[in-house]
Amino acid sequence: MKHKIMEFLKNSEGYISGEEISNKLGVSRASIWKHINALKDEGYEIESSPKKGYRLVNSADILNYEEIKRYLNTKYIGRTFYHFHHIDSTNTKAKELSRQGEIEGTVILSESQSAGRGRLGRVWCSPERKGIWFSIILRPDIDPVQASKITLMGAASVYKALESMGFRECKIKWPNDLIINNKKVCGILTEMSGELNKVNYIVMGIGLNVNIDQNDFPEELKHIATSLKIEKGEMIDRKKLLGEILNNLETYYDEFIHSNSIDTTIDICKKNSILLGSEIQCIDRNNIFNAKAIDINPEGELVIQLKDGSIKNIISGEVSIRGLYGYVE
Repeated sequence: MKHKIMEFLKNSEGYISGEEISNKLGVSRASIWKHINALKDEGYEIESSPKKGYRLVNSADILNYEEIKRYLNTKYIGRTFYHFHHIDSTNTKAKELSRQGEIEGTVILSESQSAGRGRLGRVWCSPERKGIWFSIILRPDIDPVQASKITLMGAASVYKALESMGFRECKIKWPNDLIINNKKVCGILTEMSGELNKVNYIVMGIGLNVNIDQNDFPEELKHIATSLKIEKGEMIDRKKLLGEILNNLETYYDEFIHSNSIDTTIDICKKNSILLGSEIQCIDRNNIFNAKAIDINPEGELVIQLKDGSIKNIISGEVSIRGLYGYVE
């Protein structure tokens, strides 16, 4: 109901009376007043006048579907949208919804998370309305061994969105991080449910530090994490940025599904890689070894050269660059 009221406020050039809204929606004026107050609590600036009615002064900095739909050019990604003010983890909720049969392209977003997760169960800092914390449900008809390609599509989608908003110094750290000035600004966590030769669903979670201030980070993260606001020195439009990410993702995902190609994704990840040409440390379970990152192949695998000159392709695992930033991710 409150979203319908918001549509009336947005489409009105000036004031719209409570009586007019009441008549159009078939509810009491007391109910309209209740929903108006709920919208104010969410951060919408709404002016009230006993004689004129209600007027929207400013929209809230909130990432619900009503606020982002004007930025979307997608056919299905983000068209089913779950918005929460607070949740433990969007990936956890997305997996629950996936098991219940929720459709492909569904986005689960929360303004804050109490148990946001990175890779290997690491905690992700998710303060309220200062980042973009969301997960996407995908149901590709692919062999499970190809699922890791989805993460690269997420990285490419975020990179191009940031580039379009003026962040040209951003780098991609294969397969799931985005880095600015040697600090992490975005992480991607992809989780799959599948069988031997079938994917049931894939949930890709993306955590992007947008308007976080330096003091918002826990002490142990201040030297390894950053935000777009910190880097640019100004507030960033979260709504536009989320729309750009989802638009890009549908483009790259459709290319994969319909053409069995991730060429566009690979091109973006290669051109903007922080790894390629660098000496790296690879952590594969309990096996730690040094190598040189030399390529990302058409399958999305990281191609490395070992100390003996031999070549190896890495599908997944932990990779860190020695000496660039002080964390192993």
